[in-house]
Amino acid sequence: MDPITTLPSAKPRPWITGRRLVIALPFLFLLAFFLAPFAIVGKISLSQMDEMAFKDLVGFKDGAIQLTWQLDTYATLARDALYLDTYLASLRYALATTLLCLLIGYPFAYFMARADAAVQPVLLMGVMLPFWTSFLLRVYAWRGLLTEGGWVADAIVGLGLDRALLAAGLISLPGQLMHTPFSLVLGMSYTYLPFMVLPLYGNLSKMDLRLLEAASDLGATPWQAFWRVTVPLSKAGITAGAMLVFIPCVGEYVIPELLGGPETLMIGRVLWDEFFSNNDWPMASTVAVVMILLVVVPLALFSRAQSAAEQGRR
Repeated sequence: MDPITTLPSAKPRPWITGRRLVIALPFLFLLAFFLAPFAIVGKISLSQMDEMAFKDLVGFKDGAIQLTWQLDTYATLARDALYLDTYLASLRYALATTLLCLLIGYPFAYFMARADAAVQPVLLMGVMLPFWTSFLLRVYAWRGLLTEGGWVADAIVGLGLDRALLAAGLISLPGQLMHTPFSLVLGMSYTYLPFMVLPLYGNLSKMDLRLLEAASDLGATPWQAFWRVTVPLSKAGITAGAMLVFIPCVGEYVIPELLGGPETLMIGRVLWDEFFSNNDWPMASTVAVVMILLVVVPLALFSRAQSAAEQGRR
């Protein structure tokens, strides 16, 4: 009989591997710079404020555990119509900005992706060039352009477009463009347009053009090939660009403060007032917590549904 050969025992896998390390780094970053600050803000929203100090949520008194957390701020937030209207306005303006950036950014990204290889770096530089200038300077520049006497305001009034804006409810008076929903959406669209163009360009530039040739050979018109081939394949770029624009627009403060007005009150201004004008940190933290949940929860559900749909197709 042949001698029994023993297989070498498998070496124990190390606990720290390259794959686990690569996965752990983003989670550690989120833990340190998102979850931990969010937990602190959540704690403040439940705390009772004593002048400039906050009482501990859990304490001990006479040998018993004492809970001092309160939900008055959340109840006030649910009762006061001002906060609900502000949340809805923030979501509405953020959605309008996202759609406008998509309508402007998609054709530009498509043109960049189909341009000659020698021209694409120049076009890409043109998209990134505004980042070389201060954000505040660019917003202040729009104040000068849209006020009476600014060349953009004169061009809009000269073409009679202010009448169309008035009919659409974007301005309150003919010729008055500043401190209106029009100036707010215009300023946010200009500021966040590159965040829509860059993901779309990265997605469209990697698309296999042979698919369009195959669609043409099967009898599809250029417009049909665009809607049935190009747009579905660029869905990932559209989703990434929409999230990069929508999320910061919801909590935007600087642009509504400089270009908006009383009619364009957004949640960022309410946060500022609660923190620094009213000095009501629990209420401000409550507003911040609800704002984050309004953005994060739907995005998490959407991402989960999208992943389930992709696994179903496989």
